[in-house]
Amino acid sequence: MNRYRQFCVILFLCVGIAGFSAIRVYTYESLNWLNESLIPLFEQQTGIEVTLVSLGDAGNILSRLLLEKRHPQSDVVMGLDQTLAYRAFTESLLEPVDPQNAGRIVDRSLDFEPGGYLYPFDYGALAIIYDPERLPLPPSSFREMTAYPKSLLIQDPRNSSTGLSFLLWTIAVYREEWKAFWEALQPAILTVTSGWSEGFAKFEAGEAPMMVSYATDGAYSYHYYGSDRYKAFVPEEGAFLQIEYVGVTKGSSNREEARQFVEFVLSEEVQKELPLNQWMFPATPVEMPEAYAYAVNAPLHVTLSQAEVSENLDLWLSEWEEIMY
Repeated sequence: MNRYRQFCVILFLCVGIAGFSAIRVYTYESLNWLNESLIPLFEQQTGIEVTLVSLGDAGNILSRLLLEKRHPQSDVVMGLDQTLAYRAFTESLLEPVDPQNAGRIVDRSLDFEPGGYLYPFDYGALAIIYDPERLPLPPSSFREMTAYPKSLLIQDPRNSSTGLSFLLWTIAVYREEWKAFWEALQPAILTVTSGWSEGFAKFEAGEAPMMVSYATDGAYSYHYYGSDRYKAFVPEEGAFLQIEYVGVTKGSSNREEARQFVEFVLSEEVQKELPLNQWMFPATPVEMPEAYAYAVNAPLHVTLSQAEVSENLDLWLSEWEEIMY
């Protein structure tokens, strides 16, 4: 009888341990809305407990991954854009996985190369948003923006993915002349915020009439205000596309559970919620909300190669810092 009881206890413990799993997802604060219903849905569907660790902006995610490279504390990374993602790949911070529903991504231009390490979950073109009540005659180009003193909110490219994308956007447009452009732009900048959320709070509070943001902000304005109160324009020099990725941290002790979370992010349940929560275009086909008729169409894209960015990024950030501070 005692042996039987011991066997039952051991069996119970083994089943309990095997049946419980948990993952840590590194992301940024603008994705905290996932906690409201989608994370509970994933936990209910899979039995996997999820801890969403918000690290400010996407640049902070990369910094934490680098800090923990030898002893990773995360299983999934969600929110690195193409620039930060390439750095994460070259630093061997990612583990290749094969989500079963990766075929839902039909636009192959969004893919991260080499394949298998990261999967796009949303994308959007950068734009300049403005308040037409305070700025009835907005600029139409980067050069014209320099003529509006203390009127622009930007994000810090050293820790904000939006801020970094804006810096790279200007470099893609001006190439060797980008530093001269930033010297001309500096008087037009009211302040540099740590991330998009802080900047948008200041913009909504009326601290500045323009802000670096996204071409979907017209959809946001229509959805929340029932009008195009806030408008957006893409400078005539061309648009810059930002793509955000999800993947598995190298060294994760919960690789299968992490893979399931990547699949979940690519599922229709998550993708259909992105337009009105993340205010980006989903990476897989879903029915788009009516409000997206007010998003700015930005067909002309300027780009920089991942290799060029990786080779020069530290220098560019250092030179930007010298100009701004």
